[in-house]
Amino acid sequence: MPFSRMLRTYFAVLGMAALTLSGTAFAQSGNVKPPEPSKPASADTVKESQKKIDEIAEASRTLTGPAGNPECVWLGRRVVSLLWRDDLDTAFRHLDLYDRFGCPSAHIQATFRCLVRQGNIDPKAPETLTGRVHACWLNPGLEPQPAAAAAPPPAAPAAGTTAR
Repeated sequence: MPFSRMLRTYFAVLGMAALTLSGTAFAQSGNVKPPEPSKPASADTVKESQKKIDEIAEASRTLTGPAGNPECVWLGRRVVSLLWRDDLDTAFRHLDLYDRFGCPSAHIQATFRCLVRQGNIDPKAPETLTGRVHACWLNPGLEPQPAAAAAPPPAAPAAGTTAR
């Protein structure tokens, strides 16, 4: 019996050594490329980053209470944008975080109401969703902007023709 126990131990150690060595060989095989040097941030990236920081700082100055806290501004604006784009699952996950930070849920509701009252965003207009969400976040009571020009009524069909 002692010989068979030694033999089993020997094969167990040999098997473990083989697995360890083969795992190391697999991990080291393949085309290993040296890490690429990091590229410096482009001017556009720096501008965009600075713009976000400025918007959060503006909200902190403008709003009183927790709605002006940076984490509430960032998460809240994200929740409202996701709600607008009908990504409700992600919006609700962000809303859970928003609540966990102690941010006021009434501000989300007021901001989304403001956004909906503003109407659809014209894809040709320079205003973006993020800009409108930011404006509504700062002032949820923002009045809707009147349409620039009402569309003219459709022309009546000429005499003798029928509309199909």
